[in-house]
Amino acid sequence: MRHLLACALLLPVIAGAQTLKGTCADPFEADVPATEHLSMQLRAGDVQIVGVDKPGIRVTCTTGEHAPESVKIKLAGGTLHTYGGPDSDIRFRIEVPARIDLYVKLTAGDLTLSGITGSKDVQLRAGDLTIMVDRPEDYRVAEGSVLAGDIRATAFGITKDGLFRSFRKDNPGGKYRLHAVLMAGDLILRQ
Repeated sequence: MRHLLACALLLPVIAGAQTLKGTCADPFEADVPATEHLSMQLRAGDVQIVGVDKPGIRVTCTTGEHAPESVKIKLAGGTLHTYGGPDSDIRFRIEVPARIDLYVKLTAGDLTLSGITGSKDVQLRAGDLTIMVDRPEDYRVAEGSVLAGDIRATAFGITKDGLFRSFRKDNPGGKYRLHAVLMAGDLILRQ
């Protein structure tokens, strides 16, 4: 009886752990419930992550003159992965539900997030990171750091240039968390 109960409890977890795969040759689409947490481990490229008013996730990409099948997309265990392909000329557009918590890690390139309500934890090694912040008052904690580059967090009234720059704004009335880390480049948080 205990084994049957354990199996019944694990079945939804196993069913939700399905792995979906695709390439840049066709748009990649998958169901992701709204108000969920989504992680992204992304290969280098120019990436635009956009919140839309529909459930699910949609990834489209262009690869310049390179074969689009060489760039792989995988969704497994609540994490979106992009990998493979050429070293340059890759652009991604990732559509997610507008209300979602995101963890994004990108190796290099320009990354833009817009139209997303929820907590954000974003890490980028090199490039420019732009996050559109519709309502700064919604963030309980907003913090960012750059090892070498500029911080233009005008949504929070912060501007800093140079090496080893960081900021933190606390707002006890907020409900979300914004954490942005950039090694080299410009960090832009604007309305």
